[in-house]
Amino acid sequence: MQHFEFQYPYAFLLLLLIICIYKCPLSIKKIIFPHTALFSQKAQWFHKEKLFYSIILTLLVTALASPISYDAKSAQQRKGRDLVFALDTSGSMDESGYSDENSSESKFTVLQKLIKSFTAKRFDDNVGVVVFGSYAFSPVPITYDMNSLQYMLNFLEVGIAGSSTAIGDGIARSLDLLQKSHAKNKVIILITDGYQNSGETKIKDAVAEAKKLHIKIYTIGLGKKSDYDSKLLEKIATDTGGVSFAAEDEQALQDVYKELDSLEPSTIRSEHYLNKHMLFTYPLAAAILLLLYLLAKRRD
Repeated sequence: MQHFEFQYPYAFLLLLLIICIYKCPLSIKKIIFPHTALFSQKAQWFHKEKLFYSIILTLLVTALASPISYDAKSAQQRKGRDLVFALDTSGSMDESGYSDENSSESKFTVLQKLIKSFTAKRFDDNVGVVVFGSYAFSPVPITYDMNSLQYMLNFLEVGIAGSSTAIGDGIARSLDLLQKSHAKNKVIILITDGYQNSGETKIKDAVAEAKKLHIKIYTIGLGKKSDYDSKLLEKIATDTGGVSFAAEDEQALQDVYKELDSLEPSTIRSEHYLNKHMLFTYPLAAAILLLLYLLAKRRD
């Protein structure tokens, strides 16, 4: 949707000069329009001059106010949060039987579908993705373009970052994404089905950095509690002001996403304008044409 506005609306105060066209002495008029002598002073023409001067002045002031049109998506105040999904892509995420409806689907496939569903409704959030296995990296930087994010999710697969589980590295890479954020509410959703057994970053160091940056970490353990380090996930969430969830199956994971959906949004602002079009040339051109018209009348 296109919006329209004036960048310098206070310029319209100059329209008060129109009063002077009608009321001020001729000497003051000549200050505003110093070349009135160029125009015809014939009686049948003179009564139109004031109207033309008024129109020309209005067009010039409109051009000075700098009218623009722009895409509304970019300059709106957007309510939301900066959120990063830290996804476990270790070998165990390839296990099937997590979904009752389709037992052949792997845990990671179910996770992909639910994240797509979750982000499809997040019109006001900026979302990024980090994957971790033996190491961690970010395939999707923080963006409010949910279509692009969902498209990139299709290219993620189990083992893309190695077969081990580096939870500390996953948190550290997520923090790297969020450090450049200006949102008041920053959240990491850490999802895993295993124990820390790889990586260069100690979990306690990553959690300490998250606390320092006031970033909440919500943790989700997939499968039975004996399958993953539930105590560790609870400590990570508690230490950062988040909540730890247990999602034994697909339905439980859906319930978790519903609860996460209630996170209180914060105010952020995207770029000032998108596809901005300067429109001042139109009133300026119209004013010039009218002036040329008045000059042509001089020759009558």
